Amino acid sequence: MRPHAEDAFADELKALAAADDRPRPARWRLSPWAVATYLLGGTLPDGTVITPKYVGPRRIVEVAVTTLATDRALLLLGVPGTAKTWVSEHLAAAVSGDSTLLVQGTAGTPEEAIRYGWNYAQLLAHGPSRDALVPSPVMRAMSDGMTARVEELTRIPADVQDSLITILSEKTLPIPELGQEVQAVRGFNLIATANDRDRGVNDLSSALRRRFNTVVLPLPATPDAEVEIVSRRVDQTGRSLDLPAAPEAIDEIRRVVTVFRELRDGVTTDGRTRLKSPSGTLSTAEAISVVTNGLALAAHFGDGVLRPGDVAAGILGAVVRDPAADRVVWQEYLETVVRERDGWKDFYRACREVSV
Repeated sequence: MRPHAEDAFADELKALAAADDRPRPARWRLSPWAVATYLLGGTLPDGTVITPKYVGPRRIVEVAVTTLATDRALLLLGVPGTAKTWVSEHLAAAVSGDSTLLVQGTAGTPEEAIRYGWNYAQLLAHGPSRDALVPSPVMRAMSDGMTARVEELTRIPADVQDSLITILSEKTLPIPELGQEVQAVRGFNLIATANDRDRGVNDLSSALRRRFNTVVLPLPATPDAEVEIVSRRVDQTGRSLDLPAAPEAIDEIRRVVTVFRELRDGVTTDGRTRLKSPSGTLSTAEAISVVTNGLALAAHFGDGVLRPGDVAAGILGAVVRDPAADRVVWQEYLETVVRERDGWKDFYRACREVSV
């Protein structure tokens, strides 16, 4: 349903590699300049257009790419929905040509997911051996000089997190059962993502945090930037789901972004009205989800044109996470802001209908 970055943008990566005459770190597919161009977009000398994968400050991408070119691991930090996973995947695709060496962090992630596990049939039959060992994505990245990824690092239990300390500081992975170790090959590095806003997170130890260079990914700085991000991602997602193109959706996308930003910031766009903020994050990723779901409703149960009624239920679900407190915030916003805003009458009626 969703190709990996290195497959979805294979043509762009190939064109960049052909045009890239700058020095490349060991085992990198592209130079740091080309990796940054891949993420930020641009036009190559042969006319090939590289689409932006990340819309934000250029310096953030340059610092992230430069970190990977050193022996320091990279920690992408930010509130939910700031494209941490998206940037991580595309960095790995551009640097190593493989974004699949991934550990997905959860409260139940075991140490074996980061270090190694065992094939118990082999273990019982023949005892500990390299044939019985099951390498983790991190171990494979170390052996091959590739880029590994750890998503949601702060959701992993603290004692499991700390299994990364030796890997990142000594660039080795001991295998005490065999009296051996795996030494990282040049080109190995690790990208982790984390946020400290969601419930259920585990703070990183100071020892582990020191092993990372931290790059904070901010929320989109302007409404126009957020609208561009949502529009681009909705278009990509819609194509993968065979949804019809929606050239007239921009007005509803801008409306969704406006609602999310105002409630997130606690003030209307004109700065005249202070607002209460709901308990949810109202991230850009959630805006993408609301618009994509609205397009599906318009395609399958409407005339294919995205209208206020198609996004109203999605917005309600994103805003009202706490049925008691958030519903009060939403109703107040509807009556004091949406109801009085020119050109928003249809949206107000649609939101009132689903809210009831």
